[in-house]
Amino acid sequence: MRVALIGSGGREHALALKIAESPGLEELFVIPGNPGIKSIAQNITIDSSNHQAVVGFCSEKKIDLVVIGPEKPLTEGLADSLRSAGFVVFGPSRNAARIEGEKSFAKQLMQKSNIPTAAFKVFLKEDYNEAITYLHATKYPVVIKADGIAAGKGVIIADTFEDAKEALKECFINCSFGSAGNKVVVEEFMTGQEASIFAITDGTDFILLPAAQDHKRIHDGDLGKNTGGMGAYAPTPFVGGEELKIVSKQIIKPTLEAMKSTGSEFVGCLYCGIMLTAQGPKVVEFNCRFGDPETQVVLPLLKGDFLQLLYSAAIGKINKQAVQISDGTSICVVIASRNYPDSSEKGIEIFGLENFPYESSHIIHAGTKEVNGKIVTDGGRVLGLVTSIEKSDLKLCKEKAYEAISKIKFDGMQYRKDISDKGILAKR
Repeated sequence: MRVALIGSGGREHALALKIAESPGLEELFVIPGNPGIKSIAQNITIDSSNHQAVVGFCSEKKIDLVVIGPEKPLTEGLADSLRSAGFVVFGPSRNAARIEGEKSFAKQLMQKSNIPTAAFKVFLKEDYNEAITYLHATKYPVVIKADGIAAGKGVIIADTFEDAKEALKECFINCSFGSAGNKVVVEEFMTGQEASIFAITDGTDFILLPAAQDHKRIHDGDLGKNTGGMGAYAPTPFVGGEELKIVSKQIIKPTLEAMKSTGSEFVGCLYCGIMLTAQGPKVVEFNCRFGDPETQVVLPLLKGDFLQLLYSAAIGKINKQAVQISDGTSICVVIASRNYPDSSEKGIEIFGLENFPYESSHIIHAGTKEVNGKIVTDGGRVLGLVTSIEKSDLKLCKEKAYEAISKIKFDGMQYRKDISDKGILAKR
C-alpha cells in the first residue's frame, strides 16, 4: 500500500513508526512531517489546509490510504475532500469531527443517548450575565471549557466563583481562545482517576486499544496550568476488563449509534477520555483522533499489522484480528521548552539525539526543525522520550525512561519527573 499520513507532531511520528512496521507498506509519505520522521518516510511540504494540493498529491502518487492525524484538518473537512475525490481515508468527516470540535454537540449527544458524563450547561458569549448568575449559584469546584478546539488548553478548573468569573472573562472578554471560546460549557467537577481509551471503528464495529493515562498539568503532582499533555503511560492499572466492558457497552457503542443516527457516522479513531468515578466510568471528553501523547505509549503495545487495522476500518470492514495486545508496558515523557505552556522558545539547538544509546527507548519529534543540519526547538512540546519493555513492570519502565532522558539536553528544557507514579502506587 502507498500511504499518506497528515500531520507534523509527536502523534504522527508515532503513527509513522507503527505504519512503517507493516509488511503491506510500499511507500509512506507524511504531509508535512518533521525531522524525526524523515528516516522512515518522505516528508512532503504541503499545507494540509490546502485541500486541493493534498488531493492533487494523493492523485499523483496513487495513494491507497490517507491517515489524518490532527484534529484541525478533520474539523476543516479534509477527509470529506479526499473521499469526494475517491480516496480511502482513516479519519472522520467534518460533520462527525464535531464530537471534538464542538464540546456542546458532544455533551448534548451524550445527554440524549443516556451516555454517562458530567452534568453541564452551555452559554454563548452574549449570555455573559446569565452565566455569571449561574456561576454564583453553582457548586465548586466547577469546570469551564471553551466549546471549540483550543490545543488542549481551553479547559479551566475553577475552585471559587472568582476563579470561574476570571475563566469566563478569558473566554468571552479577552478572547484568549479565539472563536473557540465564543461558547462555553460549564461542567460539574468529577473526581476519580482519568484514563484515555482509543476505539478504532468502521462506524459500526470497533476494537478498543489498551487504556493509557495522560498527565495534563505542567508540573509534578498535577500542579500548574493545563497543557496538551506532559506524558503518559500504558496500560493503566485503573482500567481492567470490567471497566473496558462498561466503556464498550455504555459509552462507545451508544455513541457510534447516536452519531450514525444523526447522519454523522464516525470512521476513524474515537478518543474517549473517561473519569473512573464512584458511580462508574463517565466521559470527560471525546476527541476525533488519536490522542497525543497517549498514541506514543499505546502503539508500542500492539503486535500484528497496524496498517491493515486502519485500512480495514477505513473501508467499512474492520479486521479486529489484525492486531493483538502485548503484555508490555510503555511510558512517554514529554520534554517541553522554557515557559511552556504560556509561550515557547524556538531555534534552541538540541543535543544528544544522534547515536541515542538505549534499545528500549526512542525519541519522538513533536516540535522540532532542522536548520543547517542541526535539530532545534520549534514549539512548546519539543520531544517525547518513549520507553517500552516487554513485561508488565511499570517501575522498571519508568527507571529506564528517566535514565534515557538524561542524555537529551537543550537550554530551557523542562519535563515532569512523576510520569506513571499513580500507576506504580496503585500496583503496590
